[in-house]
Amino acid sequence: MTTNVQKHRIFLSAAEPSADAHCAALARILSRRDDIELVGVGGPKMAEAGVELLETTVRHAAMTYKAFAKVLYFRSVIKKIKNYLMDNRTDLVIVCDSPAFNFHVAKVAKSLGTKTVFYVAPQLWAWAPWRINKLKKSCDKLCCILPFEEAWFKERSVDAEFVGNPLLEESNCEPAKKYYLGFEADCAKIAIMPGSRAAEIQSLWIPMQQIALGLQGKYPKMQFTVVALDDETEQTLRSQQFQDFSCEYSIGSVYTTARASDFAIVTSGSATLQVASAGCPMVIMYQSSKVLWHLVGRWLVNTEHLSLVNILAKHELVPEFMPYFDSVEPIESRIEGLLVLKDLLVQTSSELVELIRQLTDKHASERVAQIVEDMLNQK
Repeated sequence: MTTNVQKHRIFLSAAEPSADAHCAALARILSRRDDIELVGVGGPKMAEAGVELLETTVRHAAMTYKAFAKVLYFRSVIKKIKNYLMDNRTDLVIVCDSPAFNFHVAKVAKSLGTKTVFYVAPQLWAWAPWRINKLKKSCDKLCCILPFEEAWFKERSVDAEFVGNPLLEESNCEPAKKYYLGFEADCAKIAIMPGSRAAEIQSLWIPMQQIALGLQGKYPKMQFTVVALDDETEQTLRSQQFQDFSCEYSIGSVYTTARASDFAIVTSGSATLQVASAGCPMVIMYQSSKVLWHLVGRWLVNTEHLSLVNILAKHELVPEFMPYFDSVEPIESRIEGLLVLKDLLVQTSSELVELIRQLTDKHASERVAQIVEDMLNQK
């Protein structure tokens, strides 16, 4: 005799590649249970992990002022999610990163009486802390991926827990120091990481090439490896590559390329943590609208540093050009100065590795899965 066991339905929401990867890793663990059904919006990794996708959202990821072009699209996605949740009993909604989008998803879920989990805390400690009340109203459990966040949110009455960092877990990023034995700046191997979002590539790929060409003019034997998210991103980068810029391409290999490199030029974001885990000194870039930055941005930011590496280090461990506006000369000059200081490169590598160790003590996906199971079992 067989009995039909009603499955728990979990809805996952991701809007960019990193969140797609985090949710996919979580989905693979949750799928071990026969009584869980996974539905959501996200990307190809979630689909491969067994999540039934209502919409593929990751290709529409955007940042800051360039996100406005996507407003109508994401409004339609939120409407689709609301209709789905209204028509289909759902036990839990998990929103991952992208607070500009996922705050709306969580609000919809809460309005329908569905519990919500925020996986990756919105960085309210960095800017717009007044949104804490909005978070309280829409979040039942907050899973933090940076160690200092747990205390910050708990002090503001949010049920928060540091679960570890999924990015380092997914990439098998074993912290490893560089020693620079026999290193010479003239033969340096440089990694270039233009980012995963179309807006990042549009803003930073050309200036990153300008920096590389400036360095190559002084150090002709210098080698460059460019990391692309996937084949499609590589084609985009190749289509905009300067004719006189010579480089190799590597797909989805931030950590392994950083391990094989002496230095990296990195777009601000989660990739900086993978580069740090590889013990690779770097400069970090982020492009913004000069007008919006001076009118609004610089007044909203509450942290002394903007890059994750320097925020965790509590000082400028690596140079950050955030925001970067026009001239690449200061960036090129800073890199050139660092490449001739072998002892400083060794020291920076060591500090980066020690910094990352605090993020690798926990297995984020396993812990979030346990939190989810506990919430499903609550009466």
